[in-house]
Amino acid sequence: MSKKILVLASNLGLWGEELQAPWDALKKAGFELTLATEKGITPLPLVLSVDKDFVDPVQQYHVNPVEVVDRILDILKTGEWDSPIKIGDAAAVDYDALVIVGGPGSPLDLVGNAKVHRLLEDFYYQGKIMGALCYAVGAFVWARKKEDGKSIIDGKTIVAHPKEWDFTGDLPYPLFNATAANPGTDLVTAGFVFPLQVIVEDAVGEHGKVIAVATANRENPVVHFDSPFVSAQSVESSIAFGEKMVAVLSS
Repeated sequence: MSKKILVLASNLGLWGEELQAPWDALKKAGFELTLATEKGITPLPLVLSVDKDFVDPVQQYHVNPVEVVDRILDILKTGEWDSPIKIGDAAAVDYDALVIVGGPGSPLDLVGNAKVHRLLEDFYYQGKIMGALCYAVGAFVWARKKEDGKSIIDGKTIVAHPKEWDFTGDLPYPLFNATAANPGTDLVTAGFVFPLQVIVEDAVGEHGKVIAVATANRENPVVHFDSPFVSAQSVESSIAFGEKMVAVLSS
């Protein structure tokens, strides 16, 4: 029987490839995917994430390959992401693994979402694989163990978006193909909502380890598995993250 995977994505600013790459990898491997968002509406990508000419302001290179953008646009056109369930309606017992994908919107409606934390705790105590990419890794921080109140990633080796990549400039959240029913948010934040690497370092504690590589790129992605957690750094590691999830779930 094919394994069932629950995939969580943001309604407030998905980075297109961070859903597309693991989605395509898991689907190709034959897993049954269920997409979930907070509002139960299509997770639309940020305009910047489908801009073929966009240059990352910190890393100073084009981060959206043409073929990746074309694939995302094709998914949106065919409606493949158009019928997500609501996160609040998902139950860990119905799935074999959980994947949370990133983008600047993920801190707004996924990382601090108590419903996500309770799901993670349920997956943890049911002994199931959990994966998170980019800023979505922060959701692991706030899911807590019953026995000592520490994070479920205490003592683990976890990948985090490096602090060198954080920036403090204005960050808007305009969505591609936004509609009145799926508008996103007009919020503008001063860079990312929080410094991910720092809070993950606190969460893993003195016996854990954080991997954050400021020199990472598409040729040198950063992804790590420390059971039951698969974590990956950012958009450059999206493909590697999908491949690692497939490998772990197939083993």
